[in-house]
Amino acid sequence: MRLLLVEDHAELRAAIARRLRAEGNSVDEADNLRDTRIHLHGAHYDVVVLDRLLPDGDSITLLQELRAVANRTPILLLTARDRIEDRVDGLESGADDYLVKPFAMDELLARIGVLARRGAPLRDVILKLADLEVDSGRHEVRRNGVLIPLRPKEYAVLELLAVRQGRAVPSNDILEYCWDTRESPASNVEETIISALRRKLGSPQLIKTVRGVGYKLDEADES
Repeated sequence: MRLLLVEDHAELRAAIARRLRAEGNSVDEADNLRDTRIHLHGAHYDVVVLDRLLPDGDSITLLQELRAVANRTPILLLTARDRIEDRVDGLESGADDYLVKPFAMDELLARIGVLARRGAPLRDVILKLADLEVDSGRHEVRRNGVLIPLRPKEYAVLELLAVRQGRAVPSNDILEYCWDTRESPASNVEETIISALRRKLGSPQLIKTVRGVGYKLDEADES
C-alpha cells in the first residue's frame, strides 16, 4: 500500500513510519497541512493517517475540503482528544476512522488494513489468477497451494500487478506505488524485482513484459 502519514510529533511519526515500512508499505510523511495538500495533489494514497491538530491548523478543515470535491481517500484521524463530541465532529467531517492517542501500534496497522480494503472495492481479499493466489489480508502468496516467501517490495509489486491483472502497468506506476518519496530506488530496480518474482513464482510464467510500457500479470500465452 501507499500511505500518507501526517503527524507533527517527529518521534511518533518516525516510529509509525518505521513500522509501516517494515510491513512492506510505501510511506510519505508530512507534519503540516500545507505539505499534506501538496502530497495529496501529486499522488494517490490507499490510506491517509492524519493527526487532528497540526502547527498550521485543524485538519478537520482539510477533511472537509477533500470530501467537498468528492475525494474518497480513506482517512484515519489521530488525536489526543478523547471526548465523544470530538469523535463525532471528526467522523461527521469526513473521517473514516478515529484513533485516540496513545494507541497500540498493532491496532493502528489493523485499522489501516481495514480502511484500505474498504476503500478499494475492486480489490478482493484474495486475488487469483490461474493457480496463483495473492492474499492481500495476510500478505501471503501461494502457487498451486504452496506458500512462496517474498520480500516486502516483491510482494508490493506483485500485489499491484494482481490488482490490475490483464492490464499493462507502466514502470512509473510501479515505482510510484511501491516506493515513497524518501526512497531513491536504482534506475532498474523494478526489473530486478520482476526477475526475482519470476524466479520465485516458477513456470509457467505469469508476469509478462509489455515492451515500451512495463509489465502485466496474465496467464495468456503470448508466444
